[in-house]
Amino acid sequence: MGPFSLTSISSPILTSVSQLQVASCGSVSLESSYEKVNQCIYTSTLLYEFEEPGLKPIDDMKSCFQWRLAYSERYSTDFYITDRRSGIRALVKAGTGCKVIPLIIESRLVKTTRKCKVLSSTLGKWLIERNLSAEARLLRLEEGYIKEGSSVSVIGMCQRQNDTVMIVQPQETLSTGCLWRKLLLPVDVDGLLFGAPNMADPASH
Repeated sequence: MGPFSLTSISSPILTSVSQLQVASCGSVSLESSYEKVNQCIYTSTLLYEFEEPGLKPIDDMKSCFQWRLAYSERYSTDFYITDRRSGIRALVKAGTGCKVIPLIIESRLVKTTRKCKVLSSTLGKWLIERNLSAEARLLRLEEGYIKEGSSVSVIGMCQRQNDTVMIVQPQETLSTGCLWRKLLLPVDVDGLLFGAPNMADPASH
């Protein structure tokens, strides 16, 4: 799997796009759920609850406390990538009907404590809007996004339609093969994979 080239696409190929590509919104842009960051191409918001599943044997090495994913929102939309050097642009079909595999690390925005008797008005409103309980409890909320202007990496099928270069979800599961120089074993790709390793993390509260 070689470097991405926008000028030599004659048939669909599995391609890896370097981090030199700049993302820009298509006809539809997204807004992050909690922080309300707009002009995004991908957003994710995760809510965890801290629960005690019950008593366990004393010799159990695992903690009887754990965080449980109680609610999640993940959205992506079609967007463009533009090569910084050549200025050539390609359409990434990451919208409706596409299986997206995001390489995004969400940032922690909210974490309540046992001393918290009442949730903040912002968190309470966010929960109520989603028909979730606004009762004070141990919660952790994380959010991530890729904003327009971020540098992105993409792995998908590259094809040309008329004069438009597009990167789409592979039609079948494909393998990257062994990358011995990078000490990486084969990875099966069954969706459109992208990430923004250099994106600015959302501010923590």
